[in-house]
Amino acid sequence: MREIKCIGILTSGGDAPGMNAAIRAVTRTAIYNGWNVKGIMRGYKGLISNEIIPMHSESVSNIIQRGGTILKTARCSEFRSAEGRALARENMLKAGIDALVVIGGDGTITGARALSEEWGVPVVGIPGTIDNDLSGTDATIGYDTALNTIVDAVDKLRDTATSHERLFFVEVMGHTAGYLALNGAIATGAEAAIIPEADTEDDQLKTLIDNGFRKSKNSAIVLVAENPTTGGAMALAARVEREYPQYDARVTILGHLQRGGSPTAADRILASRLGAKAVEALKEGESNVMVGVRNGEIVYVPFAEALNHTKTVRHSNVELVKILSI
Repeated sequence: MREIKCIGILTSGGDAPGMNAAIRAVTRTAIYNGWNVKGIMRGYKGLISNEIIPMHSESVSNIIQRGGTILKTARCSEFRSAEGRALARENMLKAGIDALVVIGGDGTITGARALSEEWGVPVVGIPGTIDNDLSGTDATIGYDTALNTIVDAVDKLRDTATSHERLFFVEVMGHTAGYLALNGAIATGAEAAIIPEADTEDDQLKTLIDNGFRKSKNSAIVLVAENPTTGGAMALAARVEREYPQYDARVTILGHLQRGGSPTAADRILASRLGAKAVEALKEGESNVMVGVRNGEIVYVPFAEALNHTKTVRHSNVELVKILSI
């Protein structure tokens, strides 16, 4: 493996609050260790179109508190092809980039793994996704901020749900994972969380109506993870209209609000720790690994493990929502 003198950094996929804090940590830790840093605009798309800029310490001044990503992000279908990755590698060589740090979720890590395996490029990943769905790490950058955004929104909705005696379905992100819905339900005192991990259990809507809402409450809030197995909030509200017409159901879809905003202290600290450790990993000769956190300690997670989709919610928390909603 060639000696590392310059690293590239990119953000890819859906943005997450705290990505800027990670960019800052990677850039300054690399400079501290005597390396040059190049920023790659718009993720893998920018690597293919050669949108590469020099990064200095002042390049990342005053960004730790900002949401989004100063390096921008984009989806890139071209990078899924061997030809696209070959062009990306060619542009890395032209720019003098010896190694990469990539920040993103499932798709970002998948692309990094392919580039590393095909071309022997040292690559370290940092988990940046509000869904918290990457295996091998207890938390991902952006999850805590998104959860707090959900809590703030649901607290406001509770006022109108109670005033009008309505059943509110609040749809949150989490296409393959119910972390935001489940922990959002616990944090807001919601009556239920309908999540993909529970799709093989009882009819979650029927259980809510029969065992909770019907017996003791004249208003309720249900958090729903956006997922084909849950049907989403709109489908559940339509079911209520058909099967339980005596209830007045409403839908709120939080959508991209969950991605925005200034990152919480927890996300800033996590991003800073992971960003610095990603550079250390490259110094130690690591590649094809994601830096994650387990029980408060930073760990190296092989890409294969990070992408194996075995991470699941705590079913004790599912039961907790039921207990606390009586």
